[in-house]
Formats: sequence, structure tokens, C-alpha cells
Amino acid sequence: MIQAAYCVKMARYNAWQNSQLSEVVDVMDPADLHRERGAFFGSIMGTLSHLVWGDLVWISRFGGGASPGSGIPDSRDYVDSHHDWAVARATTDARIRLWADGVQDADILSDLTWFSGALGREVSRPAADCIVHMFNHQTHHRGQIHAMMTAAGMNAPVSDLIFLPEDF
Repeated sequence: MIQAAYCVKMARYNAWQNSQLSEVVDVMDPADLHRERGAFFGSIMGTLSHLVWGDLVWISRFGGGASPGSGIPDSRDYVDSHHDWAVARATTDARIRLWADGVQDADILSDLTWFSGALGREVSRPAADCIVHMFNHQTHHRGQIHAMMTAAGMNAPVSDLIFLPEDF
């Protein structure tokens, strides 16, 4: 299904996309960042927060290390300021890239077992499916952020994978 090179490319894409989002978020008024916009996680900030939270959950399952220690209902408030998001985002993206650089094709062929707080039980799935899910989850929620930014009249960043810079 996928190979280790997919993990590296998608980790690069994730970091590039978050870098571009950061450029927009950097100049946003905090009230606009927190404004309720009818999205699943409410605001742009709530969605950005959930996305960092979700990445930390998945990367802790793949590579060990700390997870956020809270559940989905609290994920929209995991980080609540631009500054906290920027720090958490940069740290998390570096963690994802470090993990991706170490993935071997054999790792992808294994199963991943974890305790799902959402389901309240242990779950086991093919690692490849979980890896694809993590990257798809990122893209899904960045799409929501993109839509909220566009609806608010902001210039949302380019999100096409085919335009990923080679040097990113």
C-alpha cells in the first residue's frame, strides 16, 4: 500500500502546510482566530488546536513519547493562543519528521495496537492504515481551516501536494 518514502513526503508536506498556515495566523487578530465559525471544532484556533492534539496522539502511538493526555472533547482547547499553537506545532512537526525519517518499509507492514479513548478499548489495525489516517486527518482539518479562512476573506495558502517545494 505505502512505503517509507510516503511517510517522509507526507511529513514534509505537513510541515510545509503548517508553515504556510502560520504565516496567515501570525497576522490574524486574536478575536478572528477564536471566532466561532460553525466548524466541527468551532473556530480556526479550535481546529488548529485539535490538529496538534491529533498529531500528538498518533505520533505517540507510532514512535512513543508523550501524548496530549486528554480526549477528543478537550482537543479544541489543547492550545488556546497563537503563541502556544506555534510552539506546539513546530515541536510536533519536528517530531513527525524525525519519526518519518526513521520509518522502514517493514514497520509499515506490522500491526499497531493501542488503547482508544474514543472507543474505550484496545484496538489493533494495520500500521499502514494508521499512518495514512494520520496524514489524511491533517489534510482534512487543514481543509476546514482553509475554508474558514477563505470565507472570512483571508488569503488561504496553496495546499496542493504537487506544489510541495523540493527543499522543504
